[in-house]
Amino acid sequence: MSFSFSSSADSSSHPLTPYGWDEDWAAAFSPYAEQGLVPGRVVRVDRGQCDVITADGTVRADTAFVVPRDPMRIVCTGDWVALDAAGGDPRFVRTLLPRRTAFVRSTSSQRSDGQVLATNVDHIAICVSLAVELDLGRVERFLALALSSSEGAALLGDGSGEEYRPQPIVVLTKADLVPDAVTLSHLVQDIEAIAPGVQVLPVSSTTGEGLDVFGAVVSGGTSVLLGISGAGKSTLANTLLGREAMEVQASRDVDGKGRHTTTTRNLLLLPHGGVLIDTPGLRGVGLFDAGTGVGEVFSEIEELAAHCRFHDCGHEAEPGCAVLGALDDGSLPERRLESYRKLIRENQRIVAKTDARVRAEILRDWKRKGAEGRAAMQAKRGRVR
Repeated sequence: MSFSFSSSADSSSHPLTPYGWDEDWAAAFSPYAEQGLVPGRVVRVDRGQCDVITADGTVRADTAFVVPRDPMRIVCTGDWVALDAAGGDPRFVRTLLPRRTAFVRSTSSQRSDGQVLATNVDHIAICVSLAVELDLGRVERFLALALSSSEGAALLGDGSGEEYRPQPIVVLTKADLVPDAVTLSHLVQDIEAIAPGVQVLPVSSTTGEGLDVFGAVVSGGTSVLLGISGAGKSTLANTLLGREAMEVQASRDVDGKGRHTTTTRNLLLLPHGGVLIDTPGLRGVGLFDAGTGVGEVFSEIEELAAHCRFHDCGHEAEPGCAVLGALDDGSLPERRLESYRKLIRENQRIVAKTDARVRAEILRDWKRKGAEGRAAMQAKRGRVR
């Protein structure tokens, strides 16, 4: 099975242009050029070493000089780096160039650490398998992180935020398993309803459906494939590459789950332009300072909240709450509000670990709710007597 789309590869003569090198990267690297270092892009990281594509090809480099105390500064697939010129053994990565964007999730630990999954990306493809029932809450979670990825770069003191804001796209994989076009259309509409302004694209690596469109998207810049194990990311990557670059294993039809066939994040050069970062399946996707993204994903709730009677309305039981009013009249689904509340609480907990002001606000809110609960209980007891 084959497909075609227009190429947008830069015709510049610089050897790294196909990997995303441009005038801005050249300007950022210029101080290191004066030191005799060479530029390169990280295509894979493994246990303190990384594979870096340079003008002379792919080299193995040691990251010992850039091991930071901050885990968010660890070398990551997609980074642009300055490394030793040819001749050194081993060759060392000396520094990271400022990241334009960073897709960050919280770690599974109880600390406030973030884990950077991919950097300097232009498109974030959230892969969702149609072989199993849609989990709308998980899609909302991925979107919140994706829409906060430029914010993630700002957290590192890098980039310029909005200027390099990556675009999310929801890719519904295994569309050939949906029995009919009407059902497929309804599934697309379900995702579009929770992803305002985000392109939703059904694709099939078996029939080729949607691949021309998706191929055109990823042919410009750097794209990252994200999703749980069994979402079809590696199969999609192989189809775009036109070869079996990534190992693929079948997932179970009953729940779409399978073993992680991709164990590292790999940056791959696409034949029609652009580069693609394939990632291992994610079991957990914890928010990490994703307040901006949550607000955008649930923009209709944020707009309703602006009309609440109280500016600090918690949308629980307050009088004059526009959000609860929309819930009562049916214009706001209860599932949607519950998902919003869950992500807001989770994000506040993460931020509170490093922000004393947020911790104080949460404590005040707990005390207020506790006092309201005690007052309601006393009133109830008074009526019983």
